[in-house]
Amino acid sequence: MTLRGCVSLADTAAGLLSPGLTLLCSRTQTSSYGLYGATMAEESKKLAAYAAVDNHVQNNQVVGVGSGSTIIYAVDRLVERVRQEKLNLVCVPTSFQSRQLILQHGLTLSSLDRHPELDVAIDGADEVDEDLTLIKGGGGCLTQEKIIASCAKHFVVIADYRKDSKTLGEHWKKGVPIEVIPLAYVPVSRAITRRFGGEIKLRMAVSKAGPVITDNSNFILDWKFERPQNWKEVNTSIKMIPGVVETGLFVGMAERAYFGMDDGSVRVRDPPVN
Repeated sequence: MTLRGCVSLADTAAGLLSPGLTLLCSRTQTSSYGLYGATMAEESKKLAAYAAVDNHVQNNQVVGVGSGSTIIYAVDRLVERVRQEKLNLVCVPTSFQSRQLILQHGLTLSSLDRHPELDVAIDGADEVDEDLTLIKGGGGCLTQEKIIASCAKHFVVIADYRKDSKTLGEHWKKGVPIEVIPLAYVPVSRAITRRFGGEIKLRMAVSKAGPVITDNSNFILDWKFERPQNWKEVNTSIKMIPGVVETGLFVGMAERAYFGMDDGSVRVRDPPVN
């Protein structure tokens, strides 16, 4: 399969995708083009987002638009391609943030009421393991993000190199977000720690007094687990606890992940072949 070229600030290149883990768009310039700190991370996000949009979005599609800092670059690329290629796209948001991005950039906004089946959904992640199991929800939008991903024929993840892990918890230390009905946050916390151990905290807001409130008017618990788990079983068990709305564990949902690397390349990961 030949991929369309992904774009960096310094060059544009393309490569062939082989099964499993591959590198695309290797930079040929010397290390003098290296990016540092936050600039490096932002450029890496852009690389991943552009590659995903270029390789998965086509004319006359319904596109699920994720949330978070990386998705901003995906929307930028959508806008560029709509203007340059006259694409006819309809965008379904996963959050208030992505809804505003769609409107501000003049893209066509829709909803699951009008378009319950999406051609592709593109979203970020807080961490991605070698099996393409994800932790999502650092931005508090996990429930709507999972709904949109489940309605898409293809779910593609974009992230920078810091989110790429062998096992969950290797780099992401804030735990698994769990959206809960406010009434139930204490019983849910107790039930999870009794069964799986670890530590749970109610996520508190930064610019307001009290807890973070999701777009669905719920609370978020952050569960810091102690060791790797069978994430499919854990996800199912937690969702069966009364009061749990959704977890930030995305198991068996993503079909491909794009990681912008610190050397200007894009790493592509597909699920392992069982």
